[in-house]
Amino acid sequence: DHPVSLYAATKKANELMAHTYSHLYGIPTTGLRFFTVYGPWGRPDMALFKFTKAMLEGKSIDVYNYGKMKRDFTYIDDIVEAVVRVQDVIPQANADWTVESGSPATSSAPYRVYNIGNSSPVELMDYITALEEALGMEAKKNMMPIQPGDVLDTSADTQPLYDLVGFKPQTSVKEGVK
Repeated sequence: DHPVSLYAATKKANELMAHTYSHLYGIPTTGLRFFTVYGPWGRPDMALFKFTKAMLEGKSIDVYNYGKMKRDFTYIDDIVEAVVRVQDVIPQANADWTVESGSPATSSAPYRVYNIGNSSPVELMDYITALEEALGMEAKKNMMPIQPGDVLDTSADTQPLYDLVGFKPQTSVKEGVK
């Protein structure tokens, strides 16, 4: 509830607006939070492609917080599987929900939010090591301090997703970067 970056604030604002529409107009709404997605056809500005390109070109990669931050890297196939399983489950309003006793995981509106992540944060240096092993080369690393707005650790609580659809992402970073 207290974003530390503009990026995080936009995500929270989106969820608040979606909940408000769901509450005001009864529109069933499901929000999905994707945790550090990587894999084929990914964004070129994300670590997998950015680091790979730099390594293949013999350039150094910037490693923020000296590689000590942890991310809940989630392989794209796991994201797709979760989305396919969730898409046909229509959220229902919880008639017993109140502000005083209510959990943020439920609502008086037909609205839910689910995390899709591996629930196993990986240190950035371990991600880079897996990439080095997959490419058969060592990265030239430019070790840097943490940047303003960065968070040290991200981790997805996927129990509500599992309870809903019986699925939890499990592709390891070592397998996913191959």
